[in-house]
Amino acid sequence: MRQNRILGLGIILFAVMAVPAIAQVNFEFSGYIVELPMYQRLPSEITSLGDLKEEMGVNLTRLRLRPTLRLWDGASLSLEHEADLLYSSQRTLFSSTFDMTNRQAVDLRWHLADEEHLSLQHYVDRLYFRQNLSWGSIIAGRQRIQWGTGRVWNPTDLFNPINPASFDKIEKDGADAVSVKAYLGSFTDVQAVVNFRKARGQADGASPEDSTNFGVRFRTNYFEFDLSAMAGWFDRRVIIGGDFAGNLFEAGVRGEAAIVTEGEDQPNSDYLRMILGADYQFTPEFYALIEYLYNGEGNTDTRLYELSRLYQGDILNLNTKYVYLGGTYLVHPLVTATAGLMQNLGDGSGYFSLIGAWSSSDNSTVSAGFLLPYGDTGDEYFFYPTSLYLKGEFYF
Repeated sequence: MRQNRILGLGIILFAVMAVPAIAQVNFEFSGYIVELPMYQRLPSEITSLGDLKEEMGVNLTRLRLRPTLRLWDGASLSLEHEADLLYSSQRTLFSSTFDMTNRQAVDLRWHLADEEHLSLQHYVDRLYFRQNLSWGSIIAGRQRIQWGTGRVWNPTDLFNPINPASFDKIEKDGADAVSVKAYLGSFTDVQAVVNFRKARGQADGASPEDSTNFGVRFRTNYFEFDLSAMAGWFDRRVIIGGDFAGNLFEAGVRGEAAIVTEGEDQPNSDYLRMILGADYQFTPEFYALIEYLYNGEGNTDTRLYELSRLYQGDILNLNTKYVYLGGTYLVHPLVTATAGLMQNLGDGSGYFSLIGAWSSSDNSTVSAGFLLPYGDTGDEYFFYPTSLYLKGEFYF
């Protein structure tokens, strides 16, 4: 693995040194730091299993550096490197640390400390070369590939979507891939992606079929509606889907669906994931949205919930039907309040969240919020802790 890292860095250095002397190389630098202290309260039924205290304190510090080299006309080399310092007053019951996600092939994460109460790690979340051309673009490396139109869920986003209950994430994880986009006309393009990965538990030397995903997405516009269709081979399964987004009278509407065929390791497991959503700007100050999810991969029997896959990030939801209702109100030009209600329509559990944010300066934001889950023992959101947090963000 160390040889792979050295080889990757060598390729990058060679590419930079190979830039023609006449090329004008420009350097850009940005980033941010986030401070996130939290108070969490765990259900007593969970703490008794691991001999834990119900109340715990957590503090997360995130530093993200984003240098970019503008090499020649249309070419750039971008890096996003993050360092995370996490303190917890006690160990967590479900603590699993992975060196990379299920959409990455190379381990670019380093653990400097991993103690009971303190952990420190840094990792490369983006590292890609981009070449813009007259007909499209080519991007190679660890990148963000964003498909879909949903505000809360993205069934066709097969490159590490974020769990809606995660308030500590800003960016979605990068995927190791080569993507090519070709422009076919106004508001029309086609994108092809080859995603190199190493699945968790996959042995070294596995065949390429076990470690490579392929996908194609066609996007266009018709009568002011954005439409797309996608198909691919993901996690040793054939997936087809599509999405739409546009306006119905004065409201925004969107939908997204993906049909997943059975896999070699999971026979009789065809299923559909789809969302339907709408949003509306009621007044200049008040905006609201609603989104419904049907998750054919889920289980209606709480005894069959796959909690291990949820905590590993392989799936985002356990049941089959959900609805999210949210709204944002502009209290002051510098202050916003955002509320959200997530409801599992199968087991009756859910959570309520409320966030107040203050733009303290042109490049900083201070916010406070809480996440209040509810549900009976064994329900999906029963396993989530009640959380109260502050959040400071400074961008440079």
